[in-house]
Amino acid sequence: MSSGTPRRPGRLRNRVLAGLTTLILPLTALVGLGASPAQAAGGATASYTRTQDWGSGFEGKWTVKNTGTTALNGWTLEWDFPSGTKVTSAWDADVTNSGDHWTAKNKSWAGSLAPGATVSFGFNGTGSGSPAGCKLNGGSCDGTTTPGDTPPTAPGTPTASAITDTSAKLSWGAASDDKGVKNYDVLRDGAKVATVTTTSYTDSSLKAGTDYSYTVQARDTADQTGPVSGAVKVRTTGGGGTDPGNPGTGGDKVKLGYFTEWGVYDRNYHVKNLETSGSAGKITHINYSFGNVTGGKCVMGDSYAATDKAYTADQSVDGVADTWDQPLRGNFNQLRKLKAKHPGLKVLWSFGGWTWSGGFTDAAKNPTAFAQSCKQLVEDPRWADVFDGIDIDWEYPNACGLSCDTSGPAALKNLASALRTTFGKDYLVTAAITADGSAGGKIDAADYAGASQSFDWYNVMTYDFFGAWAAQGPTAPHSPLTSYNGIPTAGFNSADAIAKLKAQGVPAAKLLLGIGFYGRGWTGVTQDAPGGTATGPAPGKYEQGIEDYKVLKTSCPATGTIAGTAYAHCGTQWWSYDTPATIKSKMAWAKSQNLGGAFFWEFSGDTSNGELVTAINDGLK
Repeated sequence: MSSGTPRRPGRLRNRVLAGLTTLILPLTALVGLGASPAQAAGGATASYTRTQDWGSGFEGKWTVKNTGTTALNGWTLEWDFPSGTKVTSAWDADVTNSGDHWTAKNKSWAGSLAPGATVSFGFNGTGSGSPAGCKLNGGSCDGTTTPGDTPPTAPGTPTASAITDTSAKLSWGAASDDKGVKNYDVLRDGAKVATVTTTSYTDSSLKAGTDYSYTVQARDTADQTGPVSGAVKVRTTGGGGTDPGNPGTGGDKVKLGYFTEWGVYDRNYHVKNLETSGSAGKITHINYSFGNVTGGKCVMGDSYAATDKAYTADQSVDGVADTWDQPLRGNFNQLRKLKAKHPGLKVLWSFGGWTWSGGFTDAAKNPTAFAQSCKQLVEDPRWADVFDGIDIDWEYPNACGLSCDTSGPAALKNLASALRTTFGKDYLVTAAITADGSAGGKIDAADYAGASQSFDWYNVMTYDFFGAWAAQGPTAPHSPLTSYNGIPTAGFNSADAIAKLKAQGVPAAKLLLGIGFYGRGWTGVTQDAPGGTATGPAPGKYEQGIEDYKVLKTSCPATGTIAGTAYAHCGTQWWSYDTPATIKSKMAWAKSQNLGGAFFWEFSGDTSNGELVTAINDGLK
């Protein structure tokens, strides 16, 4: 996220994937989705269960047990899948195939089993078939598992009726099952709110003027759950006509914060911090950053942080610990829990950013294919309920950032149009854009007015105008609201950027003012006022020349203001950053300009009690 010279989000690191160790389970633990019988192999057995099913794929698990009286040294398991069913990835065993015949061999650390011991390995797959012809070490497998059963089908997509300020009635088509359907779980925004035996339910604990998403999941008489249904979106009536998801319609202002995927590592900042700081109740939207853009497609960024990282009870939003076998963990599951606590809070998946913007050049060559790849990823059944839209952070269309793009002035408009067509009207589609308001600058390089017809709003990156990449200065505030005498570059301020975008035809209600929750600074500075010389960037915890507000507010308190933002001179260091007071003045300015609201980069720079988020919320009321 950046404007003039962007703030780098930090290096991505390789992670050791936790949770993929050997699983020692008693045989009684093998009652699950689609458990199927196996046959005998003197002294050892193998049992299979289909542990998860999400419609387009499933998770399977094999367990090998030493039923003999001596140690089992090494094992090879074989089975056949019917045509159309296959393994796509596996863990804790080496799995290969020849056509529809599959073979799994123990890892070096999982081959020795004492009498009575068990070892399991798992895999993800596609198709609906069950294994047959099981062989263990060349002999037959001895079946002692639950008799064959299949999970229920997905119920029909719910329909909503009788919608009021506080309630909505849902109805859906029945699921089917070979043993019979026992009941249905009703999920609101991904969290279960009721279990019913009929095919309808009235949810009467809603808030007026609020958006909700409902799905339904069937449970059979063996207590197996099938795939979730399609989703129906419901907006309750009332609420004073506000619509924080659609700025410019007379609704509340958008108050959006970026949550960084990598913040769960060195920064130790997690989704739960949004709840404990009180910030979650003062915002309307979260942009989850970043997904990657490569090969003309949207792809996952750090999958471990996003979907696999296990949270203990004390780290989790709702105080419930993750289990090893749940289908979704990590940030995505925590965001799902946060949305359950805050109905109406919307989450968008942001793709690109400073480091990964180079991929948009290929994406612009085939906008339709790019948009389809993004929708497929956002709507993955494991986390489809988490996201309400997509944000693209292209730095910069037809201009230079970390790399230079020459896609042409129409590239952003074409990409935006493809995204809107593919995602449809029920999803938010937004973009983070440059705030370079200089003559012939980055705003002039692309058709932002044309693209705005497809976007719900722009996050205008009105920060990072100046910083210690100019090591000798002059010192200048990195987020000036207005111009001032001595500003190093004309047009590098919020007011000029907003004015230029409006003049080009972008509606004011589709522009959000950006706030940085950090400061930029120099060292070797003797002058208190802006415009002084320096010897280099000031020290920062994660990057030279940059530091979080929560640190600067006490380490180098503000000594003055210039152009609507604060600056601080302490010793030989000179910093600029926004404070609660300057943020409130900026919010007043945003309202005077009829802007759609404000956004900020990013949550972890705020204090533990969220004082900057509070300032944004209070200033936009």
